[in-house]
Amino acid sequence: MADRYFKVNKINVRYGDIQVLWDIEFTADKGEIVALVGSNGAGKSTAVKSCAGLLRPFQENICLDGHDLTGAACRTFIDHGIILVPEGRQLFPSMTIYENLEMGTSSKAAKAAKKDTIERIYNWFPKLKDRKNQLAGTLSGGEQQMLAFSRGMMGLPKLLIMDEPSLGLAPNIVDIIFSIAKEVAQESGLTIILVEQDVRKALRIANRGYVIENGQITVSGTAEELLDNDEVKKAYLGF
Repeated sequence: MADRYFKVNKINVRYGDIQVLWDIEFTADKGEIVALVGSNGAGKSTAVKSCAGLLRPFQENICLDGHDLTGAACRTFIDHGIILVPEGRQLFPSMTIYENLEMGTSSKAAKAAKKDTIERIYNWFPKLKDRKNQLAGTLSGGEQQMLAFSRGMMGLPKLLIMDEPSLGLAPNIVDIIFSIAKEVAQESGLTIILVEQDVRKALRIANRGYVIENGQITVSGTAEELLDNDEVKKAYLGF
């Protein structure tokens, strides 16, 4: 794993006396989309919360672009460009779309680029531009997910973690968001960690993937290899 852009080595997490992750290891290259897939409760979200500095594992090693972030505060992860788009969106419902986007400018560089980044986002999602003064809490689920993704992009991430972005959304909305995410990764070199229960949809846009079951990685490979894996087909693809 020495030359990978993002490296996670032996993440172990406990909630109280109960261990929920065992020796989780995965990597991602610059500009790569890596999917973490598995059933509900498998440990996917816990793994990426650790990667974003929101959880402090009792054993870990996390490195981004040569910077060792092991044991660092959450703010340090943000300063190094690791941005989480959380499960459930977690917007500020009583603030407008524009104000929510402003909240994503968490660094000096992001604040300086705010105008250009917002225009880019409005090109992706014209609805957000048309309704920029509308309260986030009055948006549909799909519009809220567009806003959550866009707020993450306002931070000029180097590594964007998307936690269950398709949950409860219509397939066409998910396709739009995933298509934009893939385009950004290819054009700008953004690295994306995608956490998904919808294994088929995740692996269709990912370069590589890891299957997490009961707090452990059980299968890994290219997206094509996982889609063709008999165990994955039987457990997650309905074959």
